[in-house]
Amino acid sequence: MENHGLRFLLILSIITAPLAAGAFIFSFDSSRHFSQFAPTFDGYVPPRDIGAIVDATQGSTVAISCDVKGERDLGGLGSGWAIDLPEDEKKLDSEFKTLIVTNHHVIEDCVNDPRAKVQVAQFKGEWSASYIIRFDKKNDLALVGAAVKIPALELSEWAPLPGYWTMAVGTADGYEGSVAIGTALNLDNNEVLITNNVSSGNSGGPLVDNEGNVVGTVTWSSTREQYNGAMSLDAMCAVIIKCEGKDFWKWE
Repeated sequence: MENHGLRFLLILSIITAPLAAGAFIFSFDSSRHFSQFAPTFDGYVPPRDIGAIVDATQGSTVAISCDVKGERDLGGLGSGWAIDLPEDEKKLDSEFKTLIVTNHHVIEDCVNDPRAKVQVAQFKGEWSASYIIRFDKKNDLALVGAAVKIPALELSEWAPLPGYWTMAVGTADGYEGSVAIGTALNLDNNEVLITNNVSSGNSGGPLVDNEGNVVGTVTWSSTREQYNGAMSLDAMCAVIIKCEGKDFWKWE
């Protein structure tokens, strides 16, 4: 009887050992796949927690309007996103609670009329005054200072390649906190061409990658083609921020 029992256990171990080894290999491969295809290493994949990136980006995005004659121009409503400036510009940062990047055409009327005021509002928040610090009409960008504290978005270390996952957040057609998911179609000089659906009001809002880092500022929508455009971080180096060279990203 003992021999039969030992023989049974031996047979059972022979059968179960490969199954256990296979399960280990399968779990190891899944773990390796999870690591290798994380958003940190692969710009083509969607975020693991899209909701978290939506919440964080909305929290750092504002609606912007140029207040002419004491009334906000809701027809000219735009967007903007909070940024931290490099260390050598921290003095400027200290003069305002938050620095916000937007498009020049969003605040253009306030540039031309010194009596006009720029106003900003966080998603589901109250409107408050802000002030134009600098602008770059050629690249359609501007920097304004706000009196309210808004968490800043991080800047992406890598340029978005064609096919990279992207998300645009802004005030599409007056709807604050609107989200549009797409991909980078291509790059053209200082512009990122995108498949994200954007509308009037998205102008000046952030375009982020699958880690929630900014790759551009949504700037225009096409009425003829099936893509839209954002000014890349490289375009900001001309006037908006200080860069080591003429470009933000290091190109080979």
